[in-house]
Amino acid sequence: MGAHALVVCVTTAPVPSGLRRVLRGGAVNMAGAMVGAVLNLALIVAITRAFSQETAGLLFSATSVFLIAAAVANLGASDGLVYFIARMRVLGGSGGVPHLLRLATGPAVLAACATAALLVVFADPLSRALGDGQAGVYLRLVALFLPFAVLTETALAATRAHHDMTATALLDKTGRPLAQLGLVGVVVAAGSSGLLALAWAGPYLPAAALAWFWLGRVLRRSVPEETVPESAVGPDASEHASFSLARTGGVPGSPGGPAARGADGRVDPSTFWSFALPRAAAGVAQMGVQRGGVVLVALLGGPGGAAVFMAATRVMVVGQFGTQAVSYAAQPRFAEQLAAGDHVGVRALYQAGTAWLVCLVWPLYLSALMFAPEVMRLFGEDYTAGAEALVVVCVGQVSAAVLGMGDLVLTMTGRTRLNLLNHTLALVSLLLLCVFLVPVAGTTGAAVALVVAVLLRKVLPLWQLRSLVVLHPFGRPVVIAAAGSLVWFGVLPSLWEAVLGGGVTTLVLAVSVGAAGHLMTMWSLRGPLSLDPRL
Repeated sequence: MGAHALVVCVTTAPVPSGLRRVLRGGAVNMAGAMVGAVLNLALIVAITRAFSQETAGLLFSATSVFLIAAAVANLGASDGLVYFIARMRVLGGSGGVPHLLRLATGPAVLAACATAALLVVFADPLSRALGDGQAGVYLRLVALFLPFAVLTETALAATRAHHDMTATALLDKTGRPLAQLGLVGVVVAAGSSGLLALAWAGPYLPAAALAWFWLGRVLRRSVPEETVPESAVGPDASEHASFSLARTGGVPGSPGGPAARGADGRVDPSTFWSFALPRAAAGVAQMGVQRGGVVLVALLGGPGGAAVFMAATRVMVVGQFGTQAVSYAAQPRFAEQLAAGDHVGVRALYQAGTAWLVCLVWPLYLSALMFAPEVMRLFGEDYTAGAEALVVVCVGQVSAAVLGMGDLVLTMTGRTRLNLLNHTLALVSLLLLCVFLVPVAGTTGAAVALVVAVLLRKVLPLWQLRSLVVLHPFGRPVVIAAAGSLVWFGVLPSLWEAVLGGGVTTLVLAVSVGAAGHLMTMWSLRGPLSLDPRL
């Protein structure tokens, strides 16, 4: 077969011009995501290799509690800011953005301070539940930086709502993990495991300051976009009609509609929080799905098992950087299209975005699936027991990627209560399955529970949106992206392994050849994949 690009003759279809901004924003996010993924993986490897499984497991459990607490304290303000700022830019009234920032940020910071105080007070009971008193020290240290984590996320969300993705890429995906890695290196050199939590959480403080400085610059140079969106311009009179409805105030009764917005474009508090609070609860459930497995494995199987499970699920977290790169860029665009009633544009962006997700994350998951023992050995010899859990996680994430961003579209329609229901069902399924499977199958059982929860959250929105806009990812772009990824990172690595056997050398060869071939394939098929930078 050789290392030649897989090229298929496909007729290039015209691509909606509205994808241009999302593609460019996604490219910026992806650059930051790639750097952030490497830095986060290096951070985990440094901790697992420098400290015992018990110490690593306790730190990972404490940071998981921190991230869940941050999701609670955020109150859904970040999603609310993206949703309402994006609608303001389409419907008019961008002058209400400063008021909206005050409305969202004040309660979120107060909630973060209260949550941090509760973490400090209940650190000892939580540490006893995790099986080691040192966890209490970690919990108290990370709690101090909880308000800064919330401030960082709200500011970055507001910049993304203005289609500025650079702040998120530089500050959140690159700067903060780079600072964490550097500080952990200092702790390793000093040999003081008690400072690990401070090294991990400390960078949130400068990140918050820089994020708000950046947002101030964005607001000063932003000009209210009162013109018709690109995707709403065309010969079809029905599209102009739907946009005219949106310009006069949106769909009555929807968040941000006529009853919800004042003459100056301001959103009243009840409207904002009726959207944000269900999304906050859904965010907590989502974070519970992502991080709850680590805590449950620690409770049911000890900190050593939690460290192995954390390592086995790192590939999922790395893949989420790619997912966020696309979703962060697409989120404000979905909100704008739905505000303008442009359902054709929503479907086009959904299918193109799903193809981009497959191109980005399938190579990672397929490579980790094919070489699971070698990947787990990166964390140390004691972690190879998690190879089976890694395979399960990768199979689940491959399936989840091809289902696309239905949950994001559901949120941008304003149906945050349905979104909350979906995430709650996913979390409940994770908890119940972990309780039954972890005592029997250990980390593999926790991985099965995680996969079921993620797929449930992906499937439900596609069914719930059927009466508004029928979404399905199974179009030509997704088929092309999946076929190319399977050839370069599934078929060819199997041949390499059959000829050369397993091992790190085969892994490096397979990934190197696959990456080169995959990039050539994407470039050759950039038209059907909506990846042409000239769009």
